[in-house]
Amino acid sequence: MAIDLADYEKGVKLKGDYEAELAGLQERLAKIQVAHIIHDRRSVILLEGWDAAGKGGIIKRMTADWDPRYYRVWPIAAPTPEECDHHFLWRFWTRLPAGKHIAIFDRSWYGRVLVERVEGYCSKAEWKRAYDEINAFEKQQADAGTNIVKLFVHITQETQDEQLAQRLDTPWKRWKTGADDYRNRARRDDYLDAMHAMFAKTDSKSAPWHVIDNNNRKAGRIAALKYVAKTLEKLVPMDFPEPDPEVVKLAAEAFGYKAL
Repeated sequence: MAIDLADYEKGVKLKGDYEAELAGLQERLAKIQVAHIIHDRRSVILLEGWDAAGKGGIIKRMTADWDPRYYRVWPIAAPTPEECDHHFLWRFWTRLPAGKHIAIFDRSWYGRVLVERVEGYCSKAEWKRAYDEINAFEKQQADAGTNIVKLFVHITQETQDEQLAQRLDTPWKRWKTGADDYRNRARRDDYLDAMHAMFAKTDSKSAPWHVIDNNNRKAGRIAALKYVAKTLEKLVPMDFPEPDPEVVKLAAEAFGYKAL
């Protein structure tokens, strides 16, 4: 079934206790990270979406209880001159996770068919070719054992304007906004066309898209974390090892340890 972003604009408030639900999901996600470590698995979680859509807030809460040694957040900006001198996927190959690790992409290789397409940073032939290149790239990662979770964080124009105003009104948030936000805002219809083409051409079996209605921040965060947890719990073994008998013996000798 085709993805239509107009279906994700209700902004329904969260039912229930936000803090309790968030704490429960963060505990689940902490166990999921441990499962990656002990079973030597690797995953990519990427987030695309509008400027001021709340991607950073989702990432902050998703990683709150994670061991920082085993995950990395990659904030993707415009490519450097060196990166521009290579195929557009080159800079992402170098950021893919090793075993035991999770890589989070705050924007991703989909920039080729979104901002680069809309703003004319690449040719039409390049962005049209990129759909097949991206599908092949993601299938290669999935076939090699990397789990891929793709979130698109959606907000309406009204919600975006509220968030942009809040950034201007809050001194410690002003660094997060600039002229690019308004250039992109002025071309919303062009971006919508590019987004819907992206969904149609890259919503694959090995790397499906999932849209988050983030017009209500609390409900959107909970929905995003639930989806990530539910997806990865299916892809990563969630069984945990028994204690090493030798370590149990050492603990008993050291401080009288007895198993519960």
